[in-house]
Amino acid sequence: MNVKALRIGLRRGWNEHTHLLKDRREMLNTLLGTVVIFAGLLVWIGDNEVEGTGVSMKTFMTVGFLAFTVFSNGVMALPLAIAADREEGTLLRLRTVPGGVGAYVVGRSVTVLGQIVVQSVLILAIGVALGGVAPPRDWATLAWVMLLGTAAVVPLGAAIGCMLPGPKTAAGVLALPMMVLMVTSGVMLPMTFLPEAAQWVSQVFPLYWQGLGLRAAFLPDTMLSAEIGRSWRLPMVGAVLAVWTVAGTLLAPLLIRRVTRRESGSRLAERRLAAQAS
Repeated sequence: MNVKALRIGLRRGWNEHTHLLKDRREMLNTLLGTVVIFAGLLVWIGDNEVEGTGVSMKTFMTVGFLAFTVFSNGVMALPLAIAADREEGTLLRLRTVPGGVGAYVVGRSVTVLGQIVVQSVLILAIGVALGGVAPPRDWATLAWVMLLGTAAVVPLGAAIGCMLPGPKTAAGVLALPMMVLMVTSGVMLPMTFLPEAAQWVSQVFPLYWQGLGLRAAFLPDTMLSAEIGRSWRLPMVGAVLAVWTVAGTLLAPLLIRRVTRRESGSRLAERRLAAQAS
């Protein structure tokens, strides 16, 4: 990817992000989908503590929800956007633009990063206001886990978006796996509270490692009694997220190029007629 494509992608992604911020309907959906639901969960769980740790469930869930926000934006919001672009013919037009695929990937990545930042700030603000969440005890760990966690899921989301049949079915395809991972990856409940089989499966995916790294940044070491191996395992956090980053970065551009090569005006017209008939 050349410098011009990178510059175009950055500008496009930033413009789309600012447009979303100015869109009242989009902002309302973000507030309702992120802040209201999260605030309701904090009120519902009350003042309970994670057994044997001295850490409140409100603090634990705030950190977990922060990890899930990064993951869901990359693995659900981004694929839905790519599937919609495919339906509207955006991917078809990339064939006629030099460096179009690279600029498109960069632009979509910047937009997702902007959404992650906005939603993360809202979650932390609500966590402080309703959950008494203290500032991170390790800002450096917070920074690299957030950045590497985002880098791990954005290419993965782009690859998933290329394989989805369309925007209408995409949400249904992704919703159940997302909910299963949310429950089994230690962001809602400590991993040691879950069956051992669920612990092993969840450690394959980046959501668990994002959550573990963020817990290391926010929570005291008393929380280790509820963690696998009684350790934050930060080197492993970095290694797993880096593997997902490299795999997604290699796979996503190949899939997007494959999709754009297979796109045609007749296929686009067929999908639009099918959408109108449904």
